[in-house]
Amino acid sequence: MSVTRADDDRFAAFRHRSYALFFSARFLTAFATQIISVSVGWQMYDVTGNALYLGLIGLFQFLPSLFLILVTGTVADRYNRRVIVALCLLLASACAAGLFVLTVTGSFSPWPVFAILGVFGVERAFMGPAVQSLGPNLVPAQDLPNAVAWNSSSWQAASILGPVAGGLLYGLGPTIAYGTAFVFMALGAVLVIAIPKPGARTASRAVNLETILAGFRFIASEKVVLGAISLDLFAVLLGGAVALMPIFARDVLTLGPWGLGLLRAAPGIGAIAVALFLAAYPIRHHAGTIMFVGVGLFGFATVLFGLSETAWISIAALMLLGASDMLSVYVRETLLALWTPDEVRGRVNAVNMVFIGASNELGEFRAGTMAHGVGAVPAVIVGGIGTIAVAIVWAGLFPTLRKIDNLDAPTGASRG
Repeated sequence: MSVTRADDDRFAAFRHRSYALFFSARFLTAFATQIISVSVGWQMYDVTGNALYLGLIGLFQFLPSLFLILVTGTVADRYNRRVIVALCLLLASACAAGLFVLTVTGSFSPWPVFAILGVFGVERAFMGPAVQSLGPNLVPAQDLPNAVAWNSSSWQAASILGPVAGGLLYGLGPTIAYGTAFVFMALGAVLVIAIPKPGARTASRAVNLETILAGFRFIASEKVVLGAISLDLFAVLLGGAVALMPIFARDVLTLGPWGLGLLRAAPGIGAIAVALFLAAYPIRHHAGTIMFVGVGLFGFATVLFGLSETAWISIAALMLLGASDMLSVYVRETLLALWTPDEVRGRVNAVNMVFIGASNELGEFRAGTMAHGVGAVPAVIVGGIGTIAVAIVWAGLFPTLRKIDNLDAPTGASRG
């Protein structure tokens, strides 16, 4: 009876005060991250005029997650996740302050910015596993799919409002944009600290090589989780076009900073529409197939965006891109949360965050370097075609994942 009630209550997760605080903190910090992303991307391209530097922005944020992968998940499993998230947000606010100082002093140039983004990457490396592991501890299992949908809605709402706000704030002055991001990051830390400590669910184990590698072993043995994570890795690695949006906004579509903000917001508009729909009407059948269809549509939308030279078509393509991505994200995150035991959740999420970082930041590096060599438009089109190919290949490689039916429990398909 309780599961049915949770399914019918689109605000089920918010009945829990801890989750409401968590949601608010994630929204503010995601909003601030989007402001920083838009501002740094535009300012870097404005200063250098070089697509390669846009790719390096992603690379310097990804490398810390890769180098710290054996540490961050273990920390999230052994120590207070609320404290870890709060400390990370304070460090992120310091990074925003650093960008503010570089701009005020006229010192904004690639390598000082990359140094700050590297620190920002360290913060994200520790925060990712902690925040992904904290969320499932704040709601009962029957409300978890609802919480996943609202988590995605929080990020996507920030992805809509943040880039637009970032473009407008940057138009007023980059210092205003970075100052706003600083305030939101700090406020997010305060909200996280206010979350009541969840009850301990598992006992800490001594740290050794076996415990550190537990996340890798679990993912390797659980084909559903392996397939879902790796699908996202290769699909977005090939299809990512976010890093090149300053080029499309300025050179292809002849828009200014506000236009860049609009382009960056468009995927979020499509995604939040789907996320809100899923919060009210969760996927009940054919979840695995829906995820693969979403990835294929993501690739198609990427190709359409690359081919377009008209602003409204580009925006529509990006809205479709965000909507289709939301389908796959919703299924993947729910499966990961439900199929992962809490005692290894932090370590599994650490690996997952590296995969996400590889697909996003490393995908931006792929796009930037390819655009530097052959141009932005071919880089986007080839990447979109590659994403479609990945969806087709992975559907054949992971039939168990494709046949997952529902997201209520890990019984929609046999394990292994």
